Amino acid sequence: MKPIIGILGRPGKSEVGHDSMYIHKKVSDAIIKFGGIPIVIIPPIIDNFYQHTIDNTKKLNNKEIKDYLMILKQCNGLICQGGDNFYDYDILAIKYAYENDIPLLGICLGMQTMAYTFDGEIKKMDDLSHYRPEEKHVNNVILKDTSLLKKIYGQKEIFVNSRHKFHVVKTKLEVVGYSTDGIIEAIEDNSKKFFIGVEWHPESMIEYDILTSRLFAYFIAMCK
Repeated sequence: MKPIIGILGRPGKSEVGHDSMYIHKKVSDAIIKFGGIPIVIIPPIIDNFYQHTIDNTKKLNNKEIKDYLMILKQCNGLICQGGDNFYDYDILAIKYAYENDIPLLGICLGMQTMAYTFDGEIKKMDDLSHYRPEEKHVNNVILKDTSLLKKIYGQKEIFVNSRHKFHVVKTKLEVVGYSTDGIIEAIEDNSKKFFIGVEWHPESMIEYDILTSRLFAYFIAMCK
């Protein structure tokens, strides 16, 4: 049976200004390509989705948490996709995945949210040298020898794309990848089946980078 992979939806605006929820198509395409069934996880409908910022840390109420957990429990794996802001429901999903050993892949903002959830700190980039959305390969990332990511990729140094304006400064999760200019690019907890966050966008690389295919293939396999 194919595993069900929940993608955490992101709030946005339609072309005519209506509130909407969206996922990145390349994320769902990657799930389908490697044998999963993607579903969009819609969070409780709450004011401003309780956006998590320094000045706004309003929490979900008990009923909202109960309803949201009912959705999460239907999933064999979760993807916390990229975006502009993260929310209380992202943090709840990350904690749920961690506590129940549900495979989780965090992408860009998703990785940053994972880091934040585990006593992390995120800062705006001093320069935008890592924000180059049109380029296929931007950074070299050096992976830790003992990391699950190195096992998946099969080599210590990989080449990745990059389009982030913020970066992780610290976290209690294990840092397993740095760019050659010292930016944290990958985190994980290898005591779990799959609990990995990457700063790049692997969903955009699978068409031209064979190593990235290994990441999604391994993730889907762990969700079965």
